[in-house]
Amino acid sequence: MKKAKENSATPTSGPLKIRIDGKEREFDIENPVLPDWVEDNKLTAGGYPYDKKMKSDEYDGTLEKLQIELVKAQAWLQSTGKRVMALFEGRDAAGKGGTIFVVRQYLNPRTARNVALTKPTPTELGQWYYQRYVDHFPTSGEFVTFDRSWYNRAGVEPVMGFCTPQQHEQFLDETPHFERMISNEGIHFFKFWLNIGRETQLERFHDRRYSPLKSWKFSPIDVAGITKWDDYTKVRDTMFEHTHKEFAPWIIVRANDKRRARLAVMRRILLSLPYEGRDLDVIGKEDKKIIGEGPSFLGKQD
Repeated sequence: MKKAKENSATPTSGPLKIRIDGKEREFDIENPVLPDWVEDNKLTAGGYPYDKKMKSDEYDGTLEKLQIELVKAQAWLQSTGKRVMALFEGRDAAGKGGTIFVVRQYLNPRTARNVALTKPTPTELGQWYYQRYVDHFPTSGEFVTFDRSWYNRAGVEPVMGFCTPQQHEQFLDETPHFERMISNEGIHFFKFWLNIGRETQLERFHDRRYSPLKSWKFSPIDVAGITKWDDYTKVRDTMFEHTHKEFAPWIIVRANDKRRARLAVMRRILLSLPYEGRDLDVIGKEDKKIIGEGPSFLGKQD
């Protein structure tokens, strides 16, 4: 069993009964010892196709090459006025923030912005739902990433009771029309869903709970969500059914291995942008075990 150093400043919860693959398990986030059944399955959970992480040397070398290509792509955006917008969605602890970080790491921050909004203010609650997101859309030459987006209304909000069923239904009906306007505007628009297995999520929650550097990432919402896996799966599948469109497809990335997931996201962006000097040999081919489009790619991961 893996033992972690306790950080008492983080939120806690008592033992929880959860069912995984037909077996009832007990998970106690207050216990600094990670259960063997989590440790043993944290990478392969949900049918992940690899049983070992990508080696760090291979990852580091490939990452640098792709980041150089991203810098070239940004120069093309600035010279042509083209715009890029990428949404990053997924369950809690799916790796959204880390993926966004490596995508933006060497880009000029003046024209590469990340948007991570807090809960709506009273003024924003009185606005058209999409309004506060539209305020952050890219202008000429910009590359904008969203760490969560308007899709909060398709996931966290209905599960945690932060919106009404009517608001959820209205969102599912209206969002394809909203995103068609984005596509028609000529914005290069990406919707990434980072998909992880259940033991993977539990291990990452546990790591956050006992890490002095990551404890700020662990919240009461995470604790409340541990037993709501199936609820999140249901609303996710409903979201895909209504909002996966040819003009705005969901790009699914299997993200149990953060290294493979980050490279997959970067490759998809680079292969989709016709920027000057693009080196397809350097970018390489997509790993079809890791990345695909639409609900059919999820298969039996959950």
